[in-house]
Amino acid sequence: MKQNEAVILTLEKLGGVATLGQLNQETLKIKECIWKTKTPFASIRRIVQLDKNIYKIKSGLYGLVKFRAEIEARGIIAETEKNKTSKDVIEFNHSYFQGLLLTIGNLKGLNTFIPNQDKNKKFINISLGEIRTLDVLPEYSYSHIVKRSSTIDVIWFNERNMPHSFFEVEHSTDIQNSLLKFHDLQDFYSRMVIVADIARQQEYLSKIKYSSFKDLSTKNRVSFLDYEALNNQYESILKQQSFSFIL
Repeated sequence: MKQNEAVILTLEKLGGVATLGQLNQETLKIKECIWKTKTPFASIRRIVQLDKNIYKIKSGLYGLVKFRAEIEARGIIAETEKNKTSKDVIEFNHSYFQGLLLTIGNLKGLNTFIPNQDKNKKFINISLGEIRTLDVLPEYSYSHIVKRSSTIDVIWFNERNMPHSFFEVEHSTDIQNSLLKFHDLQDFYSRMVIVADIARQQEYLSKIKYSSFKDLSTKNRVSFLDYEALNNQYESILKQQSFSFIL
């Protein structure tokens, strides 16, 4: 079996759409294909970028052309200049990056939570509720504090059910609203991260300098993580799963 055929077969098995990280994991399991290279992941990346049977949905996410209509009917839509402000694209992008964050948290051995109103939203072929490990937000503090954090897009918890990291995915909404949440949660020894397109980084840098967020800014309590960097970390941690020993 040729290498591009193995990638296409893997995409078919995964429902016609998959992340590059998933393809790196699953394609190499096909025994009928021999990868005579020391860099098979680079070969897979090249195939999804060049093969006419595969199209790019977003950075790190690819679909089979013959299933495109079906994939789009499931709400997985390639973003363009014309549709990027549409409700469907905005909702897909938001839940997609929530799914990446949940998956990374799980692979790191942390407990993960998303708001209950998001549990039925999809990350490719699975609901976010199926990925999160916690169905109920732990009562880690006073009730009003726990309630305040209940709408945070993704939370990672450590083994003591204390918040390890708070993530707000800001695809189209006002970053200031997320900073207000972080301001109310700043007394916890937790990481706080705004996840957004790199084009919004300047907006983030401008708003965190507001006097209301002085403590967040001067103490470097909040970090900005762009989508591309998040996707790269997702792919990296999936690659590690194939190693028999990690330093």
